Amino acid sequence: MKIRRPRLPRTRTGRRRLVQGVMAGCVLALLPSTWLYVSTAGRLHSVADVPRTDVAVVFGAGLWDGEPSPYLANRLTAAAELYKEGRIKVVLVTGDNSRKDYDEPDAMRTYLTRHGVPARRIVSDYAGFDTWDSCVRAKKIFGVNRAVLISQGFHIRRAVALCEAAGVTSYGIGVDAKHDVTWYYGGTREVFAAAKAALDVAFEPNPQFLGEKEPGVANALAAARP
Repeated sequence: MKIRRPRLPRTRTGRRRLVQGVMAGCVLALLPSTWLYVSTAGRLHSVADVPRTDVAVVFGAGLWDGEPSPYLANRLTAAAELYKEGRIKVVLVTGDNSRKDYDEPDAMRTYLTRHGVPARRIVSDYAGFDTWDSCVRAKKIFGVNRAVLISQGFHIRRAVALCEAAGVTSYGIGVDAKHDVTWYYGGTREVFAAAKAALDVAFEPNPQFLGEKEPGVANALAAARP
C-alpha cells in the first residue's frame, strides 16, 4: 500500500494561504510563552537580591537512585543558602510520592538537613505532582500567601505565573544549570507546558489530591519567632 505524500497547493493564492496558516499556527503556539514572560516581569531575582520572605518553595525535579538529581540538588542548595543568610525562615519541599519506592520530599528534606537547614524548618508536600498542584496546595493546604520559588531558569517563569494565579505572591529564583541534554529538553518542553499553564489559569482545576489543611508551615514559622 503506497503512502501518498501531501501535495502543496499549485496556485499562488493557495501557497500564500498555506504560509499564512503556518505563521498563524506558530503565533498561537507561542502566545502562552509570551504570556509567561509578560506576566512575570520584575518577579525574577537572584539569591543575593530576592526579597526577604518567610517561606521558600522548592519544586521536585527527579531522583537518581533515591538521591536528588543534579538539577534538584542545585535548587535545594539555593534554598539552604537563603536560609543560612536569613532571607527565609521555612522551606516547603513539594514533589512526587505517588508510590512507596519514590519519595521526592523526603529525599529533599534529607539533602537540606545535610546542608544546614534544621528539620523543624522544613515542611513536606507529598502530593506536588505538577507545578499547578504544588502552587494550589501551597495556598489552600499549607496557607502560604507569599513565597520565594526556586527552580531552574527554564521553569521558573511558569512556576511564578501559576503560583500568582493560585493566590501566592511569588518571587522566583532561577538557579544555574549545565546546558546539557536535560536543559535543552526542559527548555523545549516549556513551550508545550506553557499552553497547559494557560489552561490551568483559565479553568483552575483542582489538584490531583487536595486533602485537608495542614498546619506545618504555620507551626514552623511560629517556632522560628524569637
